[in-house]
Amino acid sequence: MIGIFDYTVWLTYLSLISGTLGIMISLHRYGHPYIGVFFLMICGLCDAFDGKVARTKKDRSDFQKKFGVQIDSLSDLVAFGVLPPCIGNAMMRISSIISDVPTIHRGEHFKFPGEIFLYAIMIFYTLAAMIRLAYYNVTEEERQNKESGARKFFTGLPVTSSALIFPTVLLFQYLIPKDITIVYFIVMLFTAVFFVSKIPVKKPGLRGILIMVAVGFAEFIILGLRLAGI
Repeated sequence: MIGIFDYTVWLTYLSLISGTLGIMISLHRYGHPYIGVFFLMICGLCDAFDGKVARTKKDRSDFQKKFGVQIDSLSDLVAFGVLPPCIGNAMMRISSIISDVPTIHRGEHFKFPGEIFLYAIMIFYTLAAMIRLAYYNVTEEERQNKESGARKFFTGLPVTSSALIFPTVLLFQYLIPKDITIVYFIVMLFTAVFFVSKIPVKKPGLRGILIMVAVGFAEFIILGLRLAGI
């Protein structure tokens, strides 16, 4: 059997499984965006520690290291590049702003051209995430050939940041009674632009990661209570 299956890749595989489940649930006709975002946060939790877990194995071969890098990026594309647009699609389906407008999806003539732009934003987001991941892989390989140690800054916003960005938007949807579906897509558009921008972003250390995990856990609890109707 090809591939690697030891503990160094378990979190990456779990992230992919979580992202895939989130996509399927979000695209289901009864799927709720809050459920999809739970899986997005699980992906973020797995990604926060998969690299640190992999580095605990000191005798990894070059093949194992390169394999880990590749599956990490492929998993990130699914979890953070495809799942957020699928959550957006679920929001469109239940949105009071959009669902009240007759569209071709409901067996009528398409009368809401703005919906086309929302789909365009989702496609652009996924494309930007793929470009960001490919750019990181190439530049990281070049950097490792010139210097040792971990990088201190990223160029552009890492795609994994979506694990905090979009749950935060849905948290505001919980706190604000007004439908803010459009805000979700505005945030998605700006996030995609930042993915492919040249802005320097400092790589968080262990303390920063733990803070982000704590924030994500709080969002997880609040959104869970909302979904449970408490």
